[in-house]
Amino acid sequence: MNLIDMHCDTLWKMIDLDKKGNLLHNDCAVSLSKLKEAGSIAQFFACFVYLHALPGVTAEEKYDAGFRHVLEMAEYLKKEVGACPEKMVFLKERAALAGMQRAEAEAEEEKKIGAFLTVEEGGILNGRMERLEELKKQGVSLMTILWNYENCIGYPNSRDRKEMASGLKPFGIEVVERMGELGMIVDVSHASDGTSSDVLKYAKGPVVASHSNCRAVCNHPRNLSDDMIRRLAEKGGVAGLNFYGCFLDGSNESRMDAMVEHLKHMVKVGGSEFPAIGTDFDGFDGMERMEIPDMGQMGCLARALEKAGFTTRQIEKIWSENVLRVLNVQ
Repeated sequence: MNLIDMHCDTLWKMIDLDKKGNLLHNDCAVSLSKLKEAGSIAQFFACFVYLHALPGVTAEEKYDAGFRHVLEMAEYLKKEVGACPEKMVFLKERAALAGMQRAEAEAEEEKKIGAFLTVEEGGILNGRMERLEELKKQGVSLMTILWNYENCIGYPNSRDRKEMASGLKPFGIEVVERMGELGMIVDVSHASDGTSSDVLKYAKGPVVASHSNCRAVCNHPRNLSDDMIRRLAEKGGVAGLNFYGCFLDGSNESRMDAMVEHLKHMVKVGGSEFPAIGTDFDGFDGMERMEIPDMGQMGCLARALEKAGFTTRQIEKIWSENVLRVLNVQ
């Protein structure tokens, strides 16, 4: 079964944390061998920017450093993919996956894995639209416009009601509109309810929540409300199931039964065309137990979904088809 994962932080873990390994061999949850074992056809690799670890005194200085680091991470991914051209392909446009699959079918070639480049923390734009244009030029297909801090675009998820209700800033509206014009996907994971609502109002292209769960199942502000699920589904968007225990059931365990419950709720509220996979692998730690510890074990979740009553067709949609629809929307 073909798999697309909309979010992993493997680049950040290899470059900033472990400082060793590569896409072929590493100590991460995502590697080429694990992707192959999972039946992956594409992986979204996030250039995650952790503000507090960046040089500089002010937030502006740190975001400037973050922008430079994202460009370094982008070059790193391209180099890694280029080192194994028979196994992976860097996909510069969001619709490029379909073209790659057609070319493979026509040439009767062995399937390769597509690598999409994303950015997690739109604050690196620092109010400069030309930076968005540069990200597009570098092949960034999706941007998670917020992380956990207010930035030049808008406001993050929060337990503070006022912040949670706050939306896009004027520059943020321009960014969201321009992303649609450039063919980039807007990602509202980490965004406040107000920001997410404004994105759906102003977006001219695809909108997703690449790694977000359901608030009705686990009451955490990082998760999507039912209203947001409905509105995002009506927009043709998807949400990728996040494997972090705090967002699954509030525990320090990442359990499949909780994953199944979130996917059931996504289908109930948003329909079978709504749920997807967004593991957040290599982007969290502190779990005492992970029933799916890495990408190579994804078959366990497919079997759990089948046992829970999901049809083969529904699982295929969750695994890749819903994301393929988003990628190929013109």
